[in-house]
Amino acid sequence: MSPNRINLETKRLLLRPFALSDAPAVQRLAGAREVADTTLLIPHPYPDGVAEQFINGAREQFEKGEQCVFAITLRSTAELCGSIGLKISPQHERGELGYWIGVPFWKQGYCTEVGEAVLRFAFEELRLNCVNAHHFVRNAASGRVLQKLGMRYDGRLRQHVRKWDHFEDLDCYSILRSEWVSKSATVSRGG
Repeated sequence: MSPNRINLETKRLLLRPFALSDAPAVQRLAGAREVADTTLLIPHPYPDGVAEQFINGAREQFEKGEQCVFAITLRSTAELCGSIGLKISPQHERGELGYWIGVPFWKQGYCTEVGEAVLRFAFEELRLNCVNAHHFVRNAASGRVLQKLGMRYDGRLRQHVRKWDHFEDLDCYSILRSEWVSKSATVSRGG
């Protein structure tokens, strides 16, 4: 699969590969303190050149089979509103889901909508057995997204990572392909 050809669509959104032309919007949206505060790897302030490194790195990691990262855009306007991706462990047939949404696009259900599309891609196209995710305990909204995706709570890692000068607890979730298939079958039957 070429990273330039994978596009996923939802009712309101298009997930596509990032292009270097997205860099200014990535820097503006991901660089907001509110976004950086709830994600481990996004810096604040967001330095010039980091968005380009992120975009180029995403393409290189895809080509190595290590990661699939999508730009989340509005179907109606093509405006960038965030990012979602899977870090892939081929040996274990496992993926780790991660995402961020720009502040102007919060509280519109976009994470859940694209999360469902990426889980479908993970289980149907990549044939992964498990997808896991984690979030800072203080970011309850992210936990609600993972629950809506049908992921199960696996536990808490106490003071597991350091963000700026503070150790953060992580809540961990996962979903197995067999659980996703059951969830999908229930939804398709209208239940």
